[in-house]
Amino acid sequence: MTGINESTRHLVLLSWSRFLLTSGRTRQSKDGAWENNAVVYSPGGYPMNHICLGDDIDYVIADRDGGIWTAHGDEGIYGRHPASRAGLARWNTDGNHTWTPQHLPVLPLGGNAAATEGTLAWHAWYSPEGAFLTRVDPATGEESSWINPVRDTDGITVRGNRMILTHRFHNRPGVELNHAELIDDTWVITAQERLSLPGPMGMRCTQGRDGALWLRGGDTWVRIST
Repeated sequence: MTGINESTRHLVLLSWSRFLLTSGRTRQSKDGAWENNAVVYSPGGYPMNHICLGDDIDYVIADRDGGIWTAHGDEGIYGRHPASRAGLARWNTDGNHTWTPQHLPVLPLGGNAAATEGTLAWHAWYSPEGAFLTRVDPATGEESSWINPVRDTDGITVRGNRMILTHRFHNRPGVELNHAELIDDTWVITAQERLSLPGPMGMRCTQGRDGALWLRGGDTWVRIST
């Protein structure tokens, strides 16, 4: 398999056993075209499509229908790529921009984590005004946002009105688990615990899907559920 190099930043599983690798950054050429920063691979590991997913990608996940969701950092939000400026975006595997937020409470400054719940996508992001959680239904484009009770969130997973939010300890083999419940349209922390991992959890080493959260500590993946 080709395409894995020192600039590769994100690995995402796609529908139909495909997967995506992206470097996160892109540049604009003199003729105005944007360089590709992501590759869609076949189940056998062969490149199928080279695409651009905006600039300064903080986090990327994929939904059941093959949609790719990105959260962008400040260099993307305040940069030149038009699809990065809203902070959150959805794409298809051809690199077409298919959704942009319309009703976020404030402009994001960067993304913390993301997860899928059925066909829904969840984003944890931050701004100078605080940290937020946003749920998006790709079928309608409808979005709902709440204040995030854990500002420094590294991972999330959601099932119904329950959520787990993680906070890692830098260079230490442990992570804080925050169990939350949606009460009167507010996410409230109901329990906290510390989970020991085989090794330190690096940045963006979580995958949340349908109430299950996969954490990578060292060379080992650990699964927890809501």
